Amino acid sequence: MAGIVLYNYELDENCYKVRLALSMLGLKWEPIAVNAFPGNEQTTPPFLAMNPLGALPILKDGDLTLFGAEAILAHLARAHDAAGRWLPADGADFAGVMQWLVFSAGALAVAGEARRNSLFDTPGDGEALQASAGKLLRIMDDHMIARGYEGIDWFAAGHPTIADIALFPAFALSRDFGIDHD
Repeated sequence: MAGIVLYNYELDENCYKVRLALSMLGLKWEPIAVNAFPGNEQTTPPFLAMNPLGALPILKDGDLTLFGAEAILAHLARAHDAAGRWLPADGADFAGVMQWLVFSAGALAVAGEARRNSLFDTPGDGEALQASAGKLLRIMDDHMIARGYEGIDWFAAGHPTIADIALFPAFALSRDFGIDHD
């Protein structure tokens, strides 16, 4: 299997991050649809061989197989962005991107949980998940307000980076779990 292949579930916010990055980088790629809900196909032995966590997305780029949206974004930026804009090498910009990638993969994962709970009635206290996600979205909003005062429109640098791509789906899909945009 040559080229870039994304094992993808259309409604998964982490797959959305990777699809967005592939598009922004202008890359050609092949989607492989995965029946994540209700089928849980990503937890079957062939998928566990690619990602022992049983989660999506999974990306193959030539002989390399990666899982975890933020790791995939970093790989795509390093391997396919010759200009280095999407993952800057500059110390401060690089650190800012990494900070927001950690936020996206860690704390902000609750937004995905809130969305799945709302859309698919997965286990969890929907109100508590929504409240937690709302607090994190407020952190993002406050950060961008402060950046706006500095004349900067992006999370981590003076231009879009993979941090912006990683954070966008939580905000863009927040209406799915009851948080409207003002």
